[in-house]
Amino acid sequence: MEYKSYQHIEKLGRDECDGILNGTVTIQPKIDGTNSVVWLGDDGNLHAGSRKRELSLENDNAGFMAMIVNDEKIKDYLTKHPNHYVFGEYLVPHTIRTYDSDAWKKFYIFDVFELDGDYGRYLSYDEYVPLLEEYGLTYIPEIARLENPSIDEVAACINKTHYLMPDGKTPEGVIAKNYNYKNKWGHVVWGKIVSEEFFNRKTILRTKNHDNKNEEKFEKKFANEYITEMLIRKEYAKVLNDYPNARRNELIGRTLSSVYESFIEEDLLTVVRKNRKCTINFIRMKIESDNRVKEVLKDELF
Repeated sequence: MEYKSYQHIEKLGRDECDGILNGTVTIQPKIDGTNSVVWLGDDGNLHAGSRKRELSLENDNAGFMAMIVNDEKIKDYLTKHPNHYVFGEYLVPHTIRTYDSDAWKKFYIFDVFELDGDYGRYLSYDEYVPLLEEYGLTYIPEIARLENPSIDEVAACINKTHYLMPDGKTPEGVIAKNYNYKNKWGHVVWGKIVSEEFFNRKTILRTKNHDNKNEEKFEKKFANEYITEMLIRKEYAKVLNDYPNARRNELIGRTLSSVYESFIEEDLLTVVRKNRKCTINFIRMKIESDNRVKEVLKDELF
Protein backbone atom coordinates (compact mmCIF):
# COMPACT_ATOMS: atom_id res chain seq x y z
CA MET A 1 0.00 0.00 0.00
CA GLU A 2 1.18 3.49 -0.85
CA TYR A 3 0.66 6.89 0.73
CA LYS A 4 -2.90 8.21 0.53
CA SER A 5 -3.89 11.77 1.37
CA TYR A 6 -7.14 12.65 3.09
CA GLN A 7 -10.01 14.14 1.14
CA HIS A 8 -10.70 17.87 1.26
CA ILE A 9 -13.46 18.91 3.65
CA GLU A 10 -15.75 21.56 2.16
CA LYS A 11 -17.56 24.34 3.95
CA LEU A 12 -21.25 23.61 4.35
CA GLY A 13 -23.24 25.69 1.90
CA ARG A 14 -20.86 25.28 -1.02
CA ASP A 15 -21.79 23.53 -4.27
CA GLU A 16 -19.21 20.80 -3.59
CA CYS A 17 -21.32 19.46 -0.73
CA ASP A 18 -24.76 20.51 -1.89
CA GLY A 19 -27.25 17.90 -0.65
CA ILE A 20 -25.01 16.40 2.03
CA LEU A 21 -27.57 17.26 4.71
CA ASN A 22 -30.29 15.22 2.98
CA GLY A 23 -30.48 12.04 5.00
CA THR A 24 -28.68 10.77 8.10
CA VAL A 25 -25.79 13.03 9.10
CA THR A 26 -23.13 12.16 11.67
CA ILE A 27 -21.66 15.17 13.51
CA GLN A 28 -18.18 15.07 15.09
CA PRO A 29 -16.09 17.79 16.72
CA LYS A 30 -13.30 19.29 14.63
CA ILE A 31 -10.00 19.48 16.48
CA ASP A 32 -7.05 21.63 15.53
CA GLY A 33 -3.94 19.50 15.19
CA THR A 34 -2.04 18.15 12.21
CA ASN A 35 -3.77 15.84 9.73
CA SER A 36 -2.13 12.41 9.75
CA VAL A 37 -2.54 8.93 8.28
CA VAL A 38 -1.15 5.51 9.22
CA TRP A 39 -1.08 2.30 7.18
CA LEU A 40 0.79 -1.00 6.97
CA GLY A 41 3.30 -1.09 4.15
CA ASP A 42 4.05 -4.08 1.95
CA ASP A 43 7.21 -4.49 4.04
CA GLY A 44 5.07 -5.21 7.13
CA ASN A 45 6.11 -1.98 8.85
CA LEU A 46 4.02 0.99 9.92
CA HIS A 47 4.05 3.88 7.49
CA ALA A 48 2.75 7.37 8.21
CA GLY A 49 1.96 10.55 6.35
CA SER A 50 0.90 14.14 6.78
CA ARG A 51 -1.74 15.85 4.70
CA LYS A 52 0.66 16.17 1.74
CA ARG A 53 3.46 13.61 2.00
CA GLU A 54 4.76 10.37 3.42
CA LEU A 55 6.85 10.79 6.55
CA SER A 56 10.09 9.27 7.76
CA LEU A 57 12.02 9.50 11.00
CA GLU A 58 14.44 11.83 9.22
CA ASN A 59 11.71 13.97 7.66
CA ASP A 60 8.96 13.88 10.27
CA ASN A 61 5.96 16.12 10.92
CA ALA A 62 5.74 17.49 14.47
CA GLY A 63 7.10 14.17 15.78
CA PHE A 64 4.16 12.09 14.57
CA MET A 65 6.24 9.41 12.84
CA ALA A 66 8.51 9.02 15.86
CA MET A 67 5.46 8.58 18.08
CA ILE A 68 3.32 6.30 15.94
CA VAL A 69 6.06 3.90 14.83
CA ASN A 70 6.19 2.54 18.38
CA ASP A 71 2.42 2.23 18.80
CA GLU A 72 1.81 -1.50 19.18
CA LYS A 73 -1.97 -1.11 19.36
CA ILE A 74 -2.28 0.47 15.95
CA LYS A 75 0.23 -1.98 14.47
CA ASP A 76 -1.84 -4.88 15.79
CA TYR A 77 -4.96 -3.29 14.33
CA LEU A 78 -3.38 -2.80 10.90
CA THR A 79 -1.91 -6.28 10.94
CA LYS A 80 -5.49 -7.55 11.35
CA HIS A 81 -6.79 -5.05 8.76
CA PRO A 82 -3.89 -4.55 6.32
CA ASN A 83 -6.12 -2.89 3.71
CA HIS A 84 -7.08 -0.01 6.02
CA TYR A 85 -5.80 3.54 6.10
CA VAL A 86 -6.34 5.14 9.51
CA PHE A 87 -6.82 8.91 9.39
CA GLY A 88 -6.78 11.20 12.36
CA GLU A 89 -5.50 14.35 14.00
CA TYR A 90 -2.18 14.38 15.86
CA LEU A 91 -2.77 17.02 18.50
CA VAL A 92 0.17 19.40 18.74
CA PRO A 93 0.02 23.19 19.32
CA HIS A 94 -1.41 24.69 16.16
CA THR A 95 -3.90 27.57 16.07
CA ILE A 96 -5.97 26.62 19.12
CA ARG A 97 -3.80 26.12 22.19
CA THR A 98 -6.44 25.73 24.89
CA TYR A 99 -6.95 21.97 24.87
CA ASP A 100 -6.78 19.97 28.09
CA SER A 101 -3.20 19.60 29.28
CA ASP A 102 -3.29 15.80 28.95
CA ALA A 103 -4.72 15.88 25.40
CA TRP A 104 -1.51 16.81 23.60
CA LYS A 105 0.68 14.57 21.45
CA LYS A 106 -1.95 11.92 20.97
CA PHE A 107 -3.53 10.53 17.79
CA TYR A 108 -7.30 10.99 17.53
CA ILE A 109 -8.82 8.87 14.75
CA PHE A 110 -11.66 10.35 12.73
CA ASP A 111 -11.90 8.09 9.67
CA VAL A 112 -10.93 4.67 8.35
CA PHE A 113 -10.60 4.05 4.62
CA GLU A 114 -10.88 0.45 3.41
CA LEU A 115 -9.02 -0.31 0.19
CA ASP A 116 -10.57 -2.90 -2.12
CA GLY A 117 -8.40 -3.47 -5.17
CA ASP A 118 -8.11 -0.17 -7.05
CA TYR A 119 -11.11 1.26 -5.24
CA GLY A 120 -12.24 1.70 -1.67
CA ARG A 121 -14.59 3.47 0.69
CA TYR A 122 -14.71 5.22 4.02
CA LEU A 123 -16.17 3.01 6.71
CA SER A 124 -19.12 4.50 8.55
CA TYR A 125 -18.82 5.53 12.18
CA ASP A 126 -20.83 2.47 13.24
CA GLU A 127 -18.49 0.22 11.26
CA TYR A 128 -15.12 1.48 12.40
CA VAL A 129 -15.81 2.28 16.07
CA PRO A 130 -16.13 -1.37 17.26
CA LEU A 131 -13.02 -2.28 15.24
CA LEU A 132 -10.99 0.47 16.90
CA GLU A 133 -12.37 -0.27 20.36
CA GLU A 134 -11.24 -3.88 20.07
CA TYR A 135 -7.66 -2.57 20.07
CA GLY A 136 -8.13 0.28 22.51
CA LEU A 137 -7.54 2.99 19.89
CA THR A 138 -8.72 6.55 20.51
CA TYR A 139 -11.28 8.01 18.13
CA ILE A 140 -13.18 11.29 17.93
CA PRO A 141 -16.70 10.66 19.23
CA GLU A 142 -20.00 11.41 17.60
CA ILE A 143 -21.75 14.50 18.96
CA ALA A 144 -25.08 13.91 17.29
CA ARG A 145 -26.82 12.03 14.52
CA LEU A 146 -29.34 14.20 12.71
CA GLU A 147 -31.98 13.56 10.07
CA ASN A 148 -32.15 16.12 7.24
CA PRO A 149 -30.72 18.95 9.38
CA SER A 150 -30.37 22.58 8.39
CA ILE A 151 -26.98 24.31 8.50
CA ASP A 152 -28.10 26.15 11.64
CA GLU A 153 -28.95 22.84 13.32
CA VAL A 154 -25.49 21.52 12.48
CA ALA A 155 -23.87 24.72 13.77
CA ALA A 156 -25.81 24.40 17.03
CA CYS A 157 -23.84 21.22 17.73
CA ILE A 158 -20.69 23.31 18.21
CA ASN A 159 -21.93 24.38 21.63
CA LYS A 160 -22.99 20.85 22.56
CA THR A 161 -19.47 19.53 22.93
CA HIS A 162 -16.31 20.48 24.80
CA TYR A 163 -14.34 17.47 23.60
CA LEU A 164 -10.73 17.82 24.83
CA MET A 165 -11.52 21.43 25.78
CA PRO A 166 -11.60 23.04 29.24
CA ASP A 167 -15.05 24.01 30.47
CA GLY A 168 -16.42 27.07 28.75
CA LYS A 169 -14.10 26.87 25.74
CA THR A 170 -15.56 26.53 22.25
CA PRO A 171 -14.16 23.85 19.91
CA GLU A 172 -12.79 24.72 16.47
CA GLY A 173 -15.98 23.55 14.80
CA VAL A 174 -17.83 20.45 13.63
CA ILE A 175 -17.65 17.98 10.74
CA ALA A 176 -20.81 16.69 9.05
CA LYS A 177 -20.65 13.26 7.38
CA ASN A 178 -23.30 11.55 5.29
CA TYR A 179 -21.97 8.09 4.47
CA ASN A 180 -24.53 7.60 1.67
CA TYR A 181 -23.68 10.88 -0.06
CA LYS A 182 -21.76 11.70 -3.21
CA ASN A 183 -21.83 15.16 -4.71
CA LYS A 184 -22.97 15.97 -8.24
CA TRP A 185 -19.49 15.21 -9.53
CA GLY A 186 -19.58 11.74 -7.97
CA HIS A 187 -17.13 12.54 -5.15
CA VAL A 188 -17.42 11.57 -1.50
CA VAL A 189 -16.98 14.75 0.56
CA TRP A 190 -17.66 15.84 4.11
CA GLY A 191 -18.85 19.27 5.24
CA LYS A 192 -17.56 21.54 7.98
CA ILE A 193 -18.52 24.56 9.99
CA VAL A 194 -15.73 26.44 11.78
CA SER A 195 -16.98 28.21 14.88
CA GLU A 196 -15.12 31.48 14.37
CA GLU A 197 -16.31 31.73 10.79
CA PHE A 198 -19.93 30.85 11.56
CA PHE A 199 -20.46 32.99 14.61
CA ASN A 200 -18.14 35.92 13.87
CA ARG A 201 -18.11 36.17 10.08
CA LYS A 202 -21.51 35.10 8.79
CA THR A 203 -22.30 38.81 8.37
CA ILE A 204 -20.29 38.79 5.13
CA LEU A 205 -23.12 36.79 3.57
CA ARG A 206 -25.34 39.82 4.05
CA THR A 207 -22.86 42.35 2.61
CA LYS A 208 -24.57 44.82 0.28
CA ASN A 209 -23.65 44.95 -3.38
CA HIS A 210 -20.82 47.31 -4.25
CA ASP A 211 -20.30 49.19 -7.46
CA ASN A 212 -16.93 49.61 -9.13
CA LYS A 213 -16.26 52.89 -7.34
CA ASN A 214 -16.22 50.98 -4.05
CA GLU A 215 -14.05 48.19 -5.44
CA GLU A 216 -11.03 48.93 -3.28
CA LYS A 217 -13.11 49.22 -0.11
CA PHE A 218 -14.82 45.95 -0.93
CA GLU A 219 -11.57 44.04 -1.29
CA LYS A 220 -10.14 45.47 1.90
CA LYS A 221 -13.35 44.64 3.74
CA PHE A 222 -13.32 41.17 2.22
CA ALA A 223 -9.74 40.59 3.39
CA ASN A 224 -10.39 41.96 6.88
CA GLU A 225 -13.49 39.83 7.40
CA TYR A 226 -12.40 36.58 5.78
CA ILE A 227 -8.63 36.44 6.17
CA THR A 228 -8.77 36.06 9.92
CA GLU A 229 -5.93 35.59 12.34
CA MET A 230 -7.08 32.00 12.84
CA LEU A 231 -6.90 31.28 9.11
CA ILE A 232 -3.47 32.87 8.79
CA ARG A 233 -1.98 31.06 11.76
CA LYS A 234 -3.51 27.78 10.63
CA GLU A 235 -1.98 28.06 7.16
CA TYR A 236 1.35 29.19 8.64
CA ALA A 237 1.38 26.13 10.92
CA LYS A 238 0.69 23.89 7.91
CA VAL A 239 3.61 25.44 6.03
CA LEU A 240 5.92 24.93 9.02
CA ASN A 241 4.83 21.29 9.23
CA ASP A 242 5.12 20.62 5.51
CA TYR A 243 8.45 22.42 5.04
CA PRO A 244 10.35 22.04 8.34
CA ASN A 245 13.71 22.90 6.78
CA ALA A 246 12.59 25.91 4.77
CA ARG A 247 14.42 29.19 5.19
CA ARG A 248 12.68 32.41 6.17
CA ASN A 249 12.18 33.76 2.64
CA GLU A 250 10.69 30.45 1.49
CA LEU A 251 8.39 30.36 4.54
CA ILE A 252 7.19 33.88 3.73
CA GLY A 253 6.45 33.03 0.11
CA ARG A 254 4.71 29.76 0.89
CA THR A 255 2.64 31.28 3.70
CA LEU A 256 1.48 34.21 1.57
CA SER A 257 0.49 31.80 -1.21
CA SER A 258 -1.16 29.29 1.13
CA VAL A 259 -3.34 31.92 2.83
CA TYR A 260 -4.46 33.47 -0.45
CA GLU A 261 -5.17 30.09 -2.07
CA SER A 262 -7.18 28.95 0.94
CA PHE A 263 -9.09 32.23 0.87
CA ILE A 264 -9.92 31.87 -2.85
CA GLU A 265 -10.78 28.19 -2.58
CA GLU A 266 -12.89 28.39 0.56
CA ASP A 267 -14.66 31.73 0.45
CA LEU A 268 -14.57 33.56 -2.86
CA LEU A 269 -17.42 31.73 -4.55
CA THR A 270 -19.79 32.35 -1.65
CA VAL A 271 -19.07 36.08 -1.55
CA VAL A 272 -19.37 36.49 -5.32
CA ARG A 273 -22.76 34.79 -5.26
CA LYS A 274 -23.95 37.19 -2.58
CA ASN A 275 -22.48 40.24 -4.36
CA ARG A 276 -23.18 39.54 -8.02
CA LYS A 277 -22.80 43.14 -9.18
CA CYS A 278 -19.36 43.69 -7.71
CA THR A 279 -16.13 43.48 -9.69
CA ILE A 280 -13.10 42.07 -7.90
CA ASN A 281 -9.60 43.20 -8.82
CA PHE A 282 -7.57 40.07 -8.03
CA ILE A 283 -4.25 41.88 -8.05
CA ARG A 284 -5.56 44.21 -5.36
CA MET A 285 -7.15 41.24 -3.60
CA LYS A 286 -3.77 39.49 -3.38
CA ILE A 287 -2.17 42.67 -2.03
CA GLU A 288 -4.82 42.94 0.68
CA SER A 289 -4.36 39.26 1.54
CA ASP A 290 -0.59 39.70 1.82
CA ASN A 291 -1.09 42.78 3.99
CA ARG A 292 -3.25 40.79 6.41
CA VAL A 293 -0.58 38.08 6.69
CA LYS A 294 2.14 40.65 7.31
CA GLU A 295 0.00 42.30 9.98
CA VAL A 296 -0.69 39.05 11.86
CA LEU A 297 2.76 37.44 11.49
CA LYS A 298 4.88 40.57 11.79
CA ASP A 299 6.72 39.22 14.84
CA GLU A 300 7.25 35.71 13.44
CA LEU A 301 8.17 36.36 9.81
CA PHE A 302 8.43 40.04 8.95
